[in-house]
Amino acid sequence: MIARAADPRNHVVDYPASDGEPVGETEVHVEEILSLIGVLKLRYRDVSDVYAGGNMLFYYEEGNPAARFSPDVFVALGVPKRLRRVYKIWEERRAPAFVLEVSSRGTWLEDAGNKKALCARLGVQEYFLFDPEGDYLEPPLQGHRLEAGDYGRIAAQPDGAVRSEALGLLLSVVRLPDRLRLRCTDAKTGERLLRYDEEPDARRDAEERAKAAEAEVERLRRLLASRGG
Repeated sequence: MIARAADPRNHVVDYPASDGEPVGETEVHVEEILSLIGVLKLRYRDVSDVYAGGNMLFYYEEGNPAARFSPDVFVALGVPKRLRRVYKIWEERRAPAFVLEVSSRGTWLEDAGNKKALCARLGVQEYFLFDPEGDYLEPPLQGHRLEAGDYGRIAAQPDGAVRSEALGLLLSVVRLPDRLRLRCTDAKTGERLLRYDEEPDARRDAEERAKAAEAEVERLRRLLASRGG
């Protein structure tokens, strides 16, 4: 339930756009947050009523700037795609459908406790937690879906992926030598959504496949020509 209190007459309430906190606790956390925001922005870039973002202050009580939180990553469905300084739930008239917190040593207890409970109260459909260091959450990727006003754990698939029904995505963990990485795949098509640091490799692989295909066509053309075909 979203609280709404009338502002005193002729009094302008300031809703700051920053809380002075860093984007993430370490470079690993910053990279995961920014990469996932980029993936989701690209996925919904042509959808006019879906807004993807992160590290933005959400205010949920009109007239009370202290009633706020800042999700690492979120997607709001049914709201205009426009630049925002802050997100005021009473103006947007809906909470985000999806929130993901990249948990760390300093945040995982808050992420799994108070922030999760607040998102349930505000009506966030899905609440995900990801621990890129693999030190604080077991398993390191956890998904929760709102059911009758409370969150129930989303069962992982046999390969460990967790499905977001709100976004139509499968979220899975990729193990690197020094950390864990989150991967997003379209649940319907099986297409992997590339992160910004994966795009150069993907382009190079596509170019190499195209060159190999061209070389094979040329080989077959010469073979036919040598046979008088």
